[in-house]
Formats: sequence, structure tokens, C-alpha cells
Amino acid sequence: MKELVMLIRPEKLEDVKDIIEDLEYGGMTISTVMGCGTQRGSLAGVNEIRGMKMNINLLPKIRVEVVVEDEDVERIITEVRDRLATGHVGDGKIFIRNMEDAIRIRTGERGDKAL
Repeated sequence: MKELVMLIRPEKLEDVKDIIEDLEYGGMTISTVMGCGTQRGSLAGVNEIRGMKMNINLLPKIRVEVVVEDEDVERIITEVRDRLATGHVGDGKIFIRNMEDAIRIRTGERGDKAL
């Protein structure tokens, strides 16, 4: 099993949800996050927070976490790239982690059966 952590543009969330649902995975975790990478964010000018001057250079992103079977990883990566890539900086990242085990609390099922 692998955990895919995808940081994507907010407007691309429905595309990722469709990809995951098409492969019949029942769950994912979605969070709203802020960050910057190569894109460096957009400087909205200098803001003052509690008397301290700060440059705000973080952009809104969506973090999608899903655990999938090993054989589906490359297919998901390919579909995400095909549907989300705009060719511009800021399209996002996919991180892949090995997942040692998963347990469904309700039934005690383990591994791929718990997905």
C-alpha cells in the first residue's frame, strides 16, 4: 500500500475526487492549506499583524491524502498529471509514502481489505 499526498490548486479538487472515485476507493482526507514553493506565492503587500510588519506570500492549496494499492499508484499519478497540469508554476506536487499497514477499526480488517 502507498499513501499519496497531493498538494493541488483548489479549483482542481473535483478532478482529483473523480479520479479517486473512478478507481472505487472509498475514502480520502482533504484539507485546506496555505503554502508556497517555486511559485513563491503572491505578495499582497506588507501587512501589519500585532504591530509586526509581515509579507504575506502564501497561496491557498488543497491537500488530498489517499491510501491506495501499489498497482494503482502509477495510474493515479498519470491521470492526475493529465487532468491537473496547466503547464504553469503552482500546479502542485504528489508525495508517495510506503504504508506499512491499515486497520479498519469497526471490523478489524487489515491491509488492502481495510481500504
